[in-house]
Amino acid sequence: MTLRHMKIFISVCKEKSITIAAKKLYISQPAVSNAIKELESYYGTPLFDRISKKIYLTETGKTVYDYALHINSLFEELETSVRSSDTTSQLKIGSSITIGTHLMPDFIKKFSARFPNIQAFVTIDSSDVIEQLVLENELDFALIEGMIHSENIISTDFIKDELIVICDINNPLLKSKSVSIDELSHQHFLMREKNSGTRELAESILSLHNIFLNPLWESSSTEAIVHGVSKGIGISILPLQLVQDYIDRNQIARLNINGLTFHRQYHIIYHKNKFLSPASLAFMKLCNGK
Repeated sequence: MTLRHMKIFISVCKEKSITIAAKKLYISQPAVSNAIKELESYYGTPLFDRISKKIYLTETGKTVYDYALHINSLFEELETSVRSSDTTSQLKIGSSITIGTHLMPDFIKKFSARFPNIQAFVTIDSSDVIEQLVLENELDFALIEGMIHSENIISTDFIKDELIVICDINNPLLKSKSVSIDELSHQHFLMREKNSGTRELAESILSLHNIFLNPLWESSSTEAIVHGVSKGIGISILPLQLVQDYIDRNQIARLNINGLTFHRQYHIIYHKNKFLSPASLAFMKLCNGK
């Protein structure tokens, strides 16, 4: 087995097609097929199931893919380090939308001031997408507020956060001294998209009180949700840090619900097989205020 086998195998896994992988690698389809057969012969087990002219990774194939990604990454890091030691270093950082909006700009500013020769590239998306990019070694590490779904991810806590219920400033519920959890079941909800960290936490807490969301709106845009709430279309549950300015400007109001709180922890995540460079470790320390 060689690095060439690994590169071909990785490409086939990503493209889910031998034909497309061959085109991307600028080699013939038979060459790709032979490389996969050689890998399967080497390990003595199929790495793909072939069903109806489609290929699917076997459980063993998933294990090989996971290691191949990181072996290939280490080799590329070695090549870059040895051949281009005089070039600018770089980091590939992922961030969920909440952290990317509120915290990441300050983190990048502070990091760049301390390490001006290290360029940080940031990808901002929902927590589940960012986690997948970490698993595929597209990112060195990431900052997310969602739950971790893979056993191959290592997670460390760094900041606490709170979600709050928001409504329009003329909502009748604001007139009540006491708002019960049950009253939420009669409200229309405007929520973040499925699989976002915010949505997952809100749904998990509400389900404990037998309230199950069927949002009137779903959006990855906090601004769109807040604007909808301000017009009285419904209520929402969003991070306090993201909506505090809107509350201060009297565009929306915080709705306090008796016996209901949404506290969560932000996480720094990276793949268990990932080699963390000194630059990565320095950025992580900065996130923890060090």
